[in-house]
Amino acid sequence: MAGADVPEGTIDVLDHGFVRLDDAMASDLSVVNAARVSFARNKQELEAEDEGLIGFLLRNRHGTPFEHNAFRFHVRCPIFVMREWIRHRWSSFNEFSMRYSRASDEFYLPAAEDVRQQVGKPGAYSFEPVEPGLAESARMEIETVCENAYAAYHRLVEAGVARELARTVLPVAAYTEFFWTVNARSLMNFLSLRNAETAQREIRRYAEAVESLFAERMPITHAAFVAAGRTPP
Repeated sequence: MAGADVPEGTIDVLDHGFVRLDDAMASDLSVVNAARVSFARNKQELEAEDEGLIGFLLRNRHGTPFEHNAFRFHVRCPIFVMREWIRHRWSSFNEFSMRYSRASDEFYLPAAEDVRQQVGKPGAYSFEPVEPGLAESARMEIETVCENAYAAYHRLVEAGVARELARTVLPVAAYTEFFWTVNARSLMNFLSLRNAETAQREIRRYAEAVESLFAERMPITHAAFVAAGRTPP
């Protein structure tokens, strides 16, 4: 998104990506009322005691009261990030289609400091920076492959090959867009895994943006989530 097309509240992520909260039906009060419906009680405003209730529910993993709300996020990210994101199945996705629309010519090119090496055994990797010369050559390799892939895609489309087939030459560094609708319980599960030290760096940056929007909308629930060691209910 560029210039005037960027809605207020959009958070830039990576080189060409973003996260924004498109809409929400979500509040801390929704958690309180969902929990207290068992006693035929309903509130119009939060009270001091409700903060304790939310903390109790989260610590003791009474999860269903956190499901009666919804966040709809609009995300632009590389395809490889989307492939990790979509594994979180307790939510809804609608993605940009390269069958019907021409693919973007924008690709993820990591900054030099994000070019890293993988050290250790499967399941217990650490990631260390590489020396500057290798970082720059890696960036050049990635950029060249992406440029050549898009040139091939463009040639195929211009020659009359269907977009749904021409797209097969594009790498997972290509950007895609999607809408993601999720309730607070599933969102906290996503954040516990993706905004964590063990997450891939690129998706973690998206998760950090998502978490900041969640914290704005449901500050008491978010604070209880953090206080509970970031364990979802």
